[in-house]
Order: sequence, then C-alpha cells, then structure tokens
Amino acid sequence: MGVRSVGVGYAWLGRSQRLWRLLLLAVVGGLAIGLTNCTTGNQTSVPSPTGTAAPPGVLVFGSGGQPVNLEPGNITDGNSIFVQQQIYNRLMEFKPGSTDLQPSLATEWSASPDGKTWTFKLRQDVKFQDGTPFNAEAVRFNVERWWDPNHPHGYRNAGKVYEIWSQIFGGFKGDPNSLLQNVVVVDPYTIQFVLKQPFAAFPQAIASSFFGIASPTAIQTAGASYGTPGSLAVGTGAFVFKEWRTGDRVILEKNPTYWKAGLPKVNQLVIRFITDPAARLAQVRAGQVDFTVDLAPDQKQEVDGDANLTAISRPSMNVGYLALNPAYKPLSDRRVRQAIAYAINRPAIVKAFWGDLGQHTPHFLPDALAWANAANLTAYPFDPQKAKQLLSDAGYPNGFDLELWYMPVSRPYFPTPKAIAEAFAADLSAIGIRVNLKTQDWAAYLTDRRKAPGYQAFMLGWTADFGDPDSFLYPHFGPKSTDDIGNWKNDQVFQLLNQGRAIPDQAGRAKFYTQVDQILHDEVLRLPIVHSEPLLAQRKAISGWVPSPLGTEPFEAISKP
Repeated sequence: MGVRSVGVGYAWLGRSQRLWRLLLLAVVGGLAIGLTNCTTGNQTSVPSPTGTAAPPGVLVFGSGGQPVNLEPGNITDGNSIFVQQQIYNRLMEFKPGSTDLQPSLATEWSASPDGKTWTFKLRQDVKFQDGTPFNAEAVRFNVERWWDPNHPHGYRNAGKVYEIWSQIFGGFKGDPNSLLQNVVVVDPYTIQFVLKQPFAAFPQAIASSFFGIASPTAIQTAGASYGTPGSLAVGTGAFVFKEWRTGDRVILEKNPTYWKAGLPKVNQLVIRFITDPAARLAQVRAGQVDFTVDLAPDQKQEVDGDANLTAISRPSMNVGYLALNPAYKPLSDRRVRQAIAYAINRPAIVKAFWGDLGQHTPHFLPDALAWANAANLTAYPFDPQKAKQLLSDAGYPNGFDLELWYMPVSRPYFPTPKAIAEAFAADLSAIGIRVNLKTQDWAAYLTDRRKAPGYQAFMLGWTADFGDPDSFLYPHFGPKSTDDIGNWKNDQVFQLLNQGRAIPDQAGRAKFYTQVDQILHDEVLRLPIVHSEPLLAQRKAISGWVPSPLGTEPFEAISKP
C-alpha cells in the first residue's frame, strides 16, 4: 500500500491550546471513571457475544498485525517475533514471566577470564523440523549469515539487511565497530564466540527473540525467499509452519518430535492479524480468538465486565517515543527539538490515553532499569511559551511544516497511534508547527524510515529483548543504529555505551549509563512519551499463558480444552 496522507483539521487545530487541554481533561475524567469502575465490587458481568468459536485443540491468537517475515535475524518488529517464537528456539531462553536466562538449545555457557570469549555447550539429539540435525555447525551457519555481509547464503543482493545484528552487536564482519570477531566450532556440540571486547550481557543479547536458529538446509533450499509467504520457515521449536495467508493468518501445527517432553499442549496454533484493538477484543469476546495483546487501556472495563474473559497487564519493559530527525533542516537545531519537548503535554496525553497503565518519565529507560538512569534529570515541563521562544531563537518565529508519521498498527507502547498522533499535532499547532500526519503499511513504515533522508518525525517504540540498558540504548543510539535519525553520531555516547558493556557489575556500569541519559535528554532525538503496561486479554478457558516483560513469549505451554 502506498503512502497515504492524513490531513489534520487545521481550523480545529488553530484554536487555542486551551481547547485541547479541556478535551484532554474530559478524556482523562472519563477514563478515570472507567478505570475506577473496573475495580469496584459492584460491576456487572455480561456474557460474551456469540460467534463462530475456534474449534477444540486449536489455539487462536489475535496479533496486532502481520509479520514482516519469518526469517530470524532479519526482523525488528514484535508481530514477526510472536510467530518466530513458536517456530524457532534460541540458544537460551528467558524464564516465564522473567528476564532471567535458562537453557534452551544451549545447556550451559561460560566466559573466558578476560571476558572476550563465550563458550556454549549445545543440546544433543535435537533435530530441525525437516529432520536435519541441530549442531554447532548449524549455529555457526545462522550466526555467520547474520554477521558476514559476504556469506553466500545471506542473500544481501535480494535486499536482506539483518539490521538488528548491527544494532545490537555494533556492526558486521569487517566493520571496525563489530563486537564479534570470530565464530569457532570446537566440536559438534560446542561453539565459541570471540569478541573484540568484553560484553557482560552477551548471553542475554544472543538469547533475544530475533536470533532463532533455523535449518541451514531449509535456508539453502528456499534461497532468498526463505521466511516469506509461500516459502519455508523451519526451526526446532514447538510448532511447525504450515501456511501464511497474507493479510489474514499464519497456521502452525504441533511439532510431533519436539525435544521438550509433553509440549506443545495444543495440536494447532493459528495467529490471526487483526490491526484494530476493538476488533481484536470483539473476536476474543465472541470466542473466535482465544487470547490477544496490545488492547487500548480504556478497553479494560469491557474485559473486566465479561464473565468469560480475564484481563492481564504485561510488566513494563518498553518505551514509546517520538523521533525527531535532524536530517530535516528545522530539526537540525537542538533548540527546535527542545521546543517540541516543551510543546507536547506528555503527562496529560499519557493520562488521557493510558490512564493507570502508562507512565511518563524523562528517561528512555523504564523504571525497571532505573539504576541506569540519571537521578537528577527533570522532564521538560509543558510550557508552550518557552517552546515559542526557542522556535523564535532558532529562526522560526512563525513555525514550520512538519510531516509526522504514525504506525498503522497498535503496538504495546502506542495502542491507538493515530489518536495519539493527533494529540501531538494539536499541541504542536499551538506553537506554529503545521503538522501533516502520514502513515503507510507496517512493513514499509519500518523500512522506509531508514531510506535517506528518512521521515521528518515519526512514532515508534521498543520493548526490550533482554533485561539490560544495553537492549534499549545500543539499538537506538549506538553505531549503525541511527540511520533513521539522519545518522546522528556522538562519539562520547558510543564510548560510554561500550564502556558500560564491558563492566560486569551494575554499580560500575551505572556511571556510564547515567551520563548517556543526560546527553540524550539534552539532544531530544527520540523523545520518550510513555512506558506502558500493555493490556492483554484471554478467555478463561485457556491456561498456561505467562506474558513476558520482554514483549513476546512461546505459546507451547498454553492449554485449551
């Protein structure tokens, strides 16, 4: 789908800021009443609407959108990860509901005394879903195709970029910033990773959801089409890929030879793509979907009022932000970016759209990682007059035109992106910034923001893939991770991030991350809007779902009668 421009009603936006604040107060008041009613003992439970229920033994998940692809290492979005989690295993996995590591395809791991070599002992007698063996050579094949731009089965000439690898690990093979230096097969079930410098969180990083281990045979068979609709997706996981109906669903079947005894608990898993939160909830209530994620906070009352549903809050380990691209001339001036920070009434917007399920802080990191945040940092207060003065000082007394892009799908950090973007636009219009809201389909949205010169401003967010500051900061501000904000570069930030990686103890690392926090606050490149507790819902008939603070989890232990 091509870009579609969504015009803002400038006659309405041109009214005083007081109108938007009154509207916000009305929304906040209504939401507060709704959330209060959710917790009273007198609320009335109502039956679910009727519909065509999912058949017994078939577990149906309502995803917020379609995957970009099913190829490990070549995605950054949660919709892809939800599907990949079911098909692939990683070397390690995270304990249910936690950020703590536990064995998966690797049974044990250790670092050399200098911290530069990590050794992993691999699980034996595991096979890929196509019957080929899992071993150290298979791990090396996967890692090297992500890392090595010249790998014969990386298919870079077909447009594959593996951007998450460079974002987390500093660069590709041959790049001076590449953390990885070599991958060594010690024996059929032992593999080593040789690093340029110590990285205390390396096991957590390689265990993140992006890096499922795929069948080398399947990749070589499918070639550049691997992981796309109509092609192959083969791992060692609980479910076997059967079909991808573009725009509708992915169908997975139980892996009869799964190496975890007794799992999965259901025979078939269907992942449906339902972009609208209201539609997702309606289908859960009707029994057409068994469980879903990323509902709008004001839907909690509806979930709590249905006797057949249970509301669940995912622990917060995310950030929703507004990116300001300095490649666009007005935004190249830090004063203009700071003016935008003063102009947007972030606390009121968070209260209006998230209620008690969202928090605004001045930090890019959530409170779960508060040890790495600068203690004395104060959020930019809502101050339109200060914003106007900064614009005037920067040479824009009459404002300027700004294209602001919002995602077309609900995400954990932005469950209702269009409405939130309209709130931003209203606040910015009050200081003379004339906003044109734009969007396009999800895959293109993610890709095109990185094509020079990039979007002028855009909404995006991040859910950590491991419980460490590095999971937030390096993919957004490290080397090879700022091409969506004009290839912004700050050598001091790079140095501080690398120093923070190398030290194993938390107190020592905090000294570096708190300095990064202050620099990012001053630069206003990815303006933090919210740290949310995403609202999820399930039918009470299913059991065994333990949502992860990291945003996605395997569904292998979920039961359905």
